[in-house]
Amino acid sequence: MKLGSTVVRPINCQIYMLGSSYQEDPMKTNSHTPEQIIKIIEQAEKGEQSIAAICRQYGIAENTFYRWRKAYGGMSVNEAQRLKELDKENSRLKRLLAERVLEIDLLKELLQKKG
Repeated sequence: MKLGSTVVRPINCQIYMLGSSYQEDPMKTNSHTPEQIIKIIEQAEKGEQSIAAICRQYGIAENTFYRWRKAYGGMSVNEAQRLKELDKENSRLKRLLAERVLEIDLLKELLQKKG
């Protein structure tokens, strides 16, 4: 979009080297923390507003809300924080295991070449 002689681009766009056009980033990053998601779900469970109104208020799609409710429904903020910590630790352990498996494979190859 042009205003006068300057080009104004949306915040979430990627600029490519070829051409002067821009393209919006198709995958928007997660802007809600698990704590915020739980608060949104709790607000919907109160029933004071419709789910569509809550989704409009927070700028999310209804599909996103239902996906969040499936993942975080019935969870407290403390449980969500604990889940996040466990996921982080699980990722670290998987990475360590993968490294050890690679080391074992390399050692087996080395022993086969010697023997």
